[in-house]
Formats: sequence, structure tokens, C-alpha cells
Amino acid sequence: MHKIEIEDIEREPDKTLEYEFDDFMQEFNTNIHANLEFKSLGEFIEVSGSVSGKLKLTCDRCLNEFDYDLDIDIDETFAKRALQDEYSQEFELKNGQFITDLNGEKEIDIYDLLYQSVILALPNKKVCGINCNEGMFASDENNQVHDNRMDIFKTIKIERKE
Repeated sequence: MHKIEIEDIEREPDKTLEYEFDDFMQEFNTNIHANLEFKSLGEFIEVSGSVSGKLKLTCDRCLNEFDYDLDIDIDETFAKRALQDEYSQEFELKNGQFITDLNGEKEIDIYDLLYQSVILALPNKKVCGINCNEGMFASDENNQVHDNRMDIFKTIKIERKE
């Protein structure tokens, strides 16, 4: 299990713990590498570092698989105890800075932290490249990739009422 005990961070002389993650993440079907630093700041734990890996994504235009180079920075803050009862598990402290409430948990789940960070870093529109031609080849329009998931719509008949 990839978890960091808050107690282990507190025991470090400068209350800073370095952690390296290099493991296969089944959800992405690839290895993810991360260098993380956990720093205790009183009631808070700051996590910073970098995450990298090569993901296989499916292009939203041509439906072909392509490699996506993941390279993101992590900058997260966790509250050791509940900050305010009226707030949910995560709230915004100030512009763009969010705090995740550990609700008294004694450890931080690194796997979950990395999973969420990767999911949030993925592009909304996944396109294999700037020259994606949506499965068509410029020299031959009949050489188009056919997506049969939409064939059902060819058989729909609409009756008009006048």
C-alpha cells in the first residue's frame, strides 16, 4: 500500500519527508513515476512534487490510440483535523488554493492522491495531434474509418404530424 503516516512526517528533523512513487497504476494501464515532498506545517501537510508517465489515450476525433506524455506538478494541502464543521471534505481557502480535510485520518493515501491528480490533468478533448484528420486520408475519401456505434441512427424513422 502506498500510504504516508502523518507521524512519520512529524518525526523527521525538519518535518519534511521525501517519497518516490514508481509503480503500475491499473486504472491507466501504465507505470506512473512521482517525486513527492511531504511537509508538516502545524495543522497542515503540504505535498509538492512532480508526476510523469506515458498514457495510452483514445483520440476523440479518429478513435485511434495515441501516446500521451504526462508531466504534471502537484501542490496539495491537507488539514490534519476538521477545519470547520460546515465545510465538506474540500474547500477553497483563497483564490485557487484548496484544502483537503483528512478528518482526523492518520495517513495520506498516495495512490489516491496520484490518481486524482492524473485524472484532473487529462485534457478535456483528447486529440492525437494537430494534424488529426478524423480517420480520413487526404488522398482517398473512401478510405475512412467506420465507427459502427452510430449505425443504429440510420434506421430511425421519424413520422411528421401536421
